[in-house]
Amino acid sequence: MKSVVRNASVAVATLVLGLTITAIARAQEKPTLAFVVNGASDFWKAAEAGVKKAQAELPDYDLQLKYPEQSSVAIQQRLMDDLVTAGVKAIMVSAVDPKTSTDGLNKIASETALFTTDSDAPQTKRVAYIGSSNIDAGKQAAEIAKKAMPDGGKCLGFVGLLGADNAKERIEGMKEGLAGTKIELIDVRGDDIDQARAKKNVEDALVASPDVTCMVGFYSYNTPRIYEALRDAGKLGQITVVGFDDDPITLGGVKEGTVAATVVQQPFEWAYQGMKLMAAYLKGDKSGVPADGLIIVPTKIIGKDDVDAYAANLKAMSGN
Repeated sequence: MKSVVRNASVAVATLVLGLTITAIARAQEKPTLAFVVNGASDFWKAAEAGVKKAQAELPDYDLQLKYPEQSSVAIQQRLMDDLVTAGVKAIMVSAVDPKTSTDGLNKIASETALFTTDSDAPQTKRVAYIGSSNIDAGKQAAEIAKKAMPDGGKCLGFVGLLGADNAKERIEGMKEGLAGTKIELIDVRGDDIDQARAKKNVEDALVASPDVTCMVGFYSYNTPRIYEALRDAGKLGQITVVGFDDDPITLGGVKEGTVAATVVQQPFEWAYQGMKLMAAYLKGDKSGVPADGLIIVPTKIIGKDDVDAYAANLKAMSGN
């Protein structure tokens, strides 16, 4: 009898071990898709929610969102190289500096399916770009400024990565939108996605450029740093603030009237649609990739009367 029980126990243990090994093997067999951002910022939390939603609809894939240790071309490239070495089947990246990263991005594109988001790299062999039209977003920022300053004024911009396409195109779009008006974007200061430096840039500008009547935060965290610097200097409401994206401080400023309005993007949709696009592409379905390789997710202006509804929608998307 003991022999029978022992044999049964061994059989059960063998079965459990076999099932465990099979489960691990199946997990390892799942193709991995990665979304690589350009630096640490709360802006990407919406993208995290988009990845999470896509994961629920793509159970046969392992979806990941990765942050580089610093906002650096070299560090981001190393991260993508490591992902390729680990067997990642497709990568969607917001390149830190596409213009100086062509060779590195092409290397990744030769080893896995490469897509771009947020800041495109059209000169590379990427499959497609999914994100905003940064030119259009810049033009919307100009609309905010024109409405807030009908008599004209001097604007100073602040941005993370001056070399990134998304920054250059937003600046270009705003300048185009302001052409022929009495409003001028006189300069843009970069901070390399350094939060302390971003605020100091504003503080320095308040001292060095007292004739500036408008400040523009081109990246998601720039408007909050503008808000804080103006608050600390007792100048909230005295200088027109044009925002980008939907940081809670930015939305709070819009609601209280100290930020004229903000141009918002849809990183949730970039991640959600992007992951599904990459999964389809890996299966051989390329119908979702347009001939020009551009999938534009529209930006929109959020003013004082729009904040509550927009914030509620953000909360719903994040599942909170």
